[in-house]
Amino acid sequence: MTTIHRSAYEQELDQQVSALSDQLDSTLPKMLNGLALDQYDRIVLAGMGSSDYALIPIERELIERGFPVWRLDAGRLLDMPQLITNRTLLWMTSQSGMSGEIVAVLESVPTPQTLIGVTNDVDSLLAKKADIVVELKSGEESTVSAKSYLNTLVASYRTLYALTGRDEAPLIAEVRALLPQVAHIITQREPVQAVTERLFKYARPRVAMIGTGADAATALTGALITKEASKVFAEGFIGGEFRHGPMETSGEGMLALLFGEENDITLQTLAADLAANGSEVIAVGPQAWAGCQQWPTPAGQPLARLLCAMLWVQHLTVTLARANGMVPGQFLYGNKITVKI
Repeated sequence: MTTIHRSAYEQELDQQVSALSDQLDSTLPKMLNGLALDQYDRIVLAGMGSSDYALIPIERELIERGFPVWRLDAGRLLDMPQLITNRTLLWMTSQSGMSGEIVAVLESVPTPQTLIGVTNDVDSLLAKKADIVVELKSGEESTVSAKSYLNTLVASYRTLYALTGRDEAPLIAEVRALLPQVAHIITQREPVQAVTERLFKYARPRVAMIGTGADAATALTGALITKEASKVFAEGFIGGEFRHGPMETSGEGMLALLFGEENDITLQTLAADLAANGSEVIAVGPQAWAGCQQWPTPAGQPLARLLCAMLWVQHLTVTLARANGMVPGQFLYGNKITVKI
């Protein structure tokens, strides 16, 4: 019998309940509660990769509350430094606090009125430059972002609550109550393994991840870490943009993961059309759209859904890597911290 050695990435996946508990036990800086958002001419949310995508739900909620918000990756911010004024609230997220684009922004972009830095490293340049530091508390992480991404989601929502004057106690309680379900999903790799085995029967296996609303964060991050952890090419899409060209790549040999809330019409019709043309469709959410397969997540508020959906994607990154002859999460050409621009 062949023994499969668990990679460092897989070991870190198992640490996510503990990491989330550490984030929930931490105290946010009191200065967050004292910021009046209407004093700023704009709010700019910036990060790279999953640190950028994790801010999609925050962007949506701030826009719903009527604030002028820009969300863009730090590389684009380098191209448009004029976006930052002396009346800007700049909220930057970087798990390392030392990514190349983050460092370049901190060293070259005009100084904002207030800089919030969300990071796992309190000794990083981001933490040193920030007026307010929010710690991720995700612990050491040597490979592809896993526990740091989940902690980024929770820390971002907590920061949003503080900035908008809401009591975070119900949010904290909701995530604490979710931890047993998180622990359960972490053990549930078998259904994902079965899907992977079917996918690799095709000569040209393809993966598409499509999310609507806040769940776009899962689709984009999921595609990113799938490429990074398994070396299988996956693309992430926001809602209906999949129909504008990428639909032509669907059919037999495509695995399509759909992320969203209940009764989403876009996902309902897309699931039906993809299933009809031979694609394998998985609903990663509270509802099996058009009768497709389902990897379940809680219904209701977005955060619980986002956390649980990413756990299923993480399983897929591991099973795809094994099927592709790779060590899950092992870097071939890059590093944990991308310092080159």
